[in-house]
Amino acid sequence: MNFPLLKITVPPIALAIAASTTYAGKSRMNILFIAVDDMNNDLGCYGHPYVRSPNIDRLASQGIAFSNAYCQFPLSSPSRSSVMTGMRPDRIRVFDLAYHFRQDLPDIQTLPQMFMKNGYFSARVGKIYHYGNPGDIGTNGLDDRVSWMERVNPAGRDKTTLELDVINYTPRRKGLGAAMAFLADREGTDSEHTDGKVAKEVIRLLAEHRNEPFFIAAGFYRPHCPWITPSKYFDMYNMEQISLPEISDKTSKEYPALALASTNPWPLNGLTTEQARECKLAYYASISFVDAQIGIVLDALDSLGLSDKTIVVFWSDHGYHLGEHGLWFKQSCFEESAKAPLIISVPGLKSAGKVCRRIVELIDIYPTLAELTGIKPPEGLEGRSLVKLLKNPLAKWTHPAYTQVQRGETPGHSVRTEKWRYTEWGSGEKGAELYDEINDPQELKNLAGDSRYADIVKEMKTLLKTVHPVPVVGGKAAADTKARFCN
Repeated sequence: MNFPLLKITVPPIALAIAASTTYAGKSRMNILFIAVDDMNNDLGCYGHPYVRSPNIDRLASQGIAFSNAYCQFPLSSPSRSSVMTGMRPDRIRVFDLAYHFRQDLPDIQTLPQMFMKNGYFSARVGKIYHYGNPGDIGTNGLDDRVSWMERVNPAGRDKTTLELDVINYTPRRKGLGAAMAFLADREGTDSEHTDGKVAKEVIRLLAEHRNEPFFIAAGFYRPHCPWITPSKYFDMYNMEQISLPEISDKTSKEYPALALASTNPWPLNGLTTEQARECKLAYYASISFVDAQIGIVLDALDSLGLSDKTIVVFWSDHGYHLGEHGLWFKQSCFEESAKAPLIISVPGLKSAGKVCRRIVELIDIYPTLAELTGIKPPEGLEGRSLVKLLKNPLAKWTHPAYTQVQRGETPGHSVRTEKWRYTEWGSGEKGAELYDEINDPQELKNLAGDSRYADIVKEMKTLLKTVHPVPVVGGKAAADTKARFCN
């Protein structure tokens, strides 16, 4: 099935409401808001020795790369909804891929709405709120209509012509959006793939609105599976250099059962080591492909003369497992799943090019952009502005990060400080985890049951309860364990 390039414009009455309040400042910085889907924090940002992402690295050299930024829920809709509302999943009650936050919070003001109310043009291309990937490509998905003046939904050959050709090692799963599946496209060009079309449409919007303040969101679909890219990106990598983390006989005994339940069958979704290595190479290829599209957009920002007046934010909705603890995909509270890429580039930033290792959260993006542009944000945001860390990445910062997941009716809540990660399932009755992130960054040794760390567990429990006083269960779709795999 071929999908047209859908361009949707909000009716004039909505535009009038959006622009009713204008920002009084003399100089307004633009916002280019770049999102990628399912990118592992350690592979796509900071000069990885093997994975090639020169354009994301270039952006990091122009801004601050946050090496310890954490999502609030490692699943597309809960995470993206939190970023766009500046509120945690418990507050907006988004725990799955079906519920929309406006169902119970119809008047909540999203990040792009804040900019629209202050005289900005606001538009989205591709995936910013949740889309089933690849199922919803070419549609509006679970978008928030009132967040945008213009919406564009490209669909390329990765969606329209190639799905039947994909190599799928998990064909019994529901849909390609949760499959260990890939394809090296030997015929299609970058511009014929969905993310190439996203880049083209973003550039068009930049050109058309360069003379007014804008909030333009570029929502790329890779490196989400199925890993379909032009073959030249597969050719960048050699199978001989692809390895997997070791899984020992003790792995499944080290953790609570729910900690490993995001991958089924465990380990590696039932794949052989060789098959998993092929998938890992395809994932690397997808990172390099989306990096190239980001580079095209950044080049256009330069050529249009917008770089010196545009704040660029780069983020992924969450991290991604590639075999650690025998896991694949996301939806765990381990580092690989909870930690997400985040880069913020501000013109004229004196500390540009540095890495900030403080513990931050994706919900911090909303108040940060409000402060950077001099706009008063709405009341009730749960994140904190990162402007202090943009100015000085070594500044004192003692705030922890909170991540949660859902296992049917049982929530998992996790808190991360600079030294510790503590996770409990339910209220702890279904298991707990404690990791020393300084001495055990791979989280291989669970210390929660060691009496020597009882005081640390008590302290971390107290921290956890400041945000999650009681376990909260989402809507009826939260109990649908099938729904978690379809993004």
